[in-house]
Amino acid sequence: MNEEKSENEEKQIEISIIEGQDIYLRLMDEKDTEDIIRWRNSEFVRRNFIYQKPFTKEGHENWTKTMIDTGKAIQFIICTKAGRPVGSVYLRDIDHAHHKAEYGIFIGERDALGCGYGTQAAKLMISYAFTRLKLHKLMLRVLAENKQAYRSYEKAGFVREAYLRDEVFLEGKYKDVIYMAVINQ
Repeated sequence: MNEEKSENEEKQIEISIIEGQDIYLRLMDEKDTEDIIRWRNSEFVRRNFIYQKPFTKEGHENWTKTMIDTGKAIQFIICTKAGRPVGSVYLRDIDHAHHKAEYGIFIGERDALGCGYGTQAAKLMISYAFTRLKLHKLMLRVLAENKQAYRSYEKAGFVREAYLRDEVFLEGKYKDVIYMAVINQ
């Protein structure tokens, strides 16, 4: 088991920056904590997450300790080519036995919304997951009302696999969730 964990950690560590057309992804580190907390607690980000409770420094540190440090997740910061951090993208519940993981993203700077950064980040992470981590499938969950995110995921290559009615109870009402996935062909 330890040998497998070391191999998985090597796969994740072997790359620290992923270059795209308008953005690059760099591995998240401790100095990103304040931005991540601010982004996740902003109304326009929070309302699109299934987990909507306030995001804290302790919660982020726990995520880092239990998910990132153990190799169960990998998280990058989305930066413009000028070096400005605008959001985050991650793979969680990385399952090397079944070659799959869950994909997640948020654009945290309001003025960076609608610029195509999310679609670019998704394409970069799909490539990373399939070529570097040798995964076969990435899946995600999106609130059905989040049409902008859904379109972005489609542009990146994700397809709808399931539509779950009244799947979550948020803001005093039931909401539908769409499961999407992309498979390494």
